[in-house]
Amino acid sequence: MKPLLNFILITFCSFLSGQNEGFKLSATNKMVIPFQLINNLIFIPVSINGVELTFLLDSGVQESILFSLENKDVTFKNTEKIKFSGLGGNVDLSGLKSINNDFKIGKNFEDRSHTIFIILNEEFNFSSHVGIPVNGIIGYNFFKNDPVEIDYIKKKITIYSNNKAFQKRAKKYKSFDISLEDKKPYINVDVKLISEAKNSKMLLDLGNSDAIWLFPKMIENFSYNRPNIQDYLGRGFNGDIYGKRSRIKEMSIGDFSFTKPLTAMPDELSFQHLKMVKNRVGSVGSDILRRFNVIFDYPNQKIYLKKNRNFDEPFLFNMSGLDIKNDGMEWDSDLVRVETKEANTNNGNEKIYSAVNEFQYKFTLKPIYSVAASRENSPGYNSGIRKDDEIVKINNKKASTFTLQQILDLLKSSEGKQINIEVRRKFQILSFKFTLEDPIPYEN
Repeated sequence: MKPLLNFILITFCSFLSGQNEGFKLSATNKMVIPFQLINNLIFIPVSINGVELTFLLDSGVQESILFSLENKDVTFKNTEKIKFSGLGGNVDLSGLKSINNDFKIGKNFEDRSHTIFIILNEEFNFSSHVGIPVNGIIGYNFFKNDPVEIDYIKKKITIYSNNKAFQKRAKKYKSFDISLEDKKPYINVDVKLISEAKNSKMLLDLGNSDAIWLFPKMIENFSYNRPNIQDYLGRGFNGDIYGKRSRIKEMSIGDFSFTKPLTAMPDELSFQHLKMVKNRVGSVGSDILRRFNVIFDYPNQKIYLKKNRNFDEPFLFNMSGLDIKNDGMEWDSDLVRVETKEANTNNGNEKIYSAVNEFQYKFTLKPIYSVAASRENSPGYNSGIRKDDEIVKINNKKASTFTLQQILDLLKSSEGKQINIEVRRKFQILSFKFTLEDPIPYEN
């Protein structure tokens, strides 16, 4: 599985922008929201007009976006047709704008006049690349009114409406100024490509699973670090995004420094229609942010950071070259042992029980995985694995016993690790073997 779909660079025409007041916390001073963390991205449970859904939390979008209902029936209010644009190849994407919806998160965090933008293109659905049903994206309005703390270790979000409680919590953090432009948070960081560190304006982007994105055209005298590879970077509103991946020497947020972070650099064609704020050169993504406890304080234009146990982890890459996706679920059978008791009678008419092992088939729903892409000259590609191969086994275990996250963790675990994969291709079972190899190791 390649780094997850990056929907982060999205712009709506200004005259289409919603006028939400945003979420309000009622009947309590703070509220905790549990979340799922998959490939560095945050997924939260939400309710829209009484229907339970799952949304990606993304500081890089202005409005709330819905693109899938997974057979659920939601009644949307006051809809009109619109077009919006974003990162990708084409210019326009059709959809709907719906206003005055009841959008609720948890028991007390609610917006009763929420605006939702609905994508009508069924292909715009990244559930298969996440491994769970995902219905949409929520952005600015989640953060607008109250400080929001994200604890990546405990996988919980805390909303603070009481300023005294928030300030007590914030004392444990290091604060940095941010600017809110087009309803998105920006921060100045130091980026050292090779030798000289340059102060750089970056979008703080929870919806980007990578560590760093840089736009070469926006950086004076930019040159690509070597080695680098051409790769699929993700998907925007208007199509697939391609570009280069490499490592830069260092990136620093104040005194917090990161050595050899992985960096994605989209091709100019991918963002030629994107409207960007002045002086922005890239994004700080979730592979950086997950290394902290983070507090977004939009009302005071601050971000608060505190190191967590992820801070010193290396920046790992999917070294297989295989993009894995979930193709749904199927019924699968497992042979299980069932122990029963059999009664025998001895001469004294006393019943003696002995254990008898029997085997039965247990049927359960399990995930199906396939190869969405196989990068040329990668270890997986060179072994013979191709796009659309259905994965049957990984390291001699049924693929269905893995989650998508576990497969991704395996494919970026450690250079030199041997991977055995069995696939089904046109009714034929084929076995392949390859060794993980980092195509972009850091070189001084």
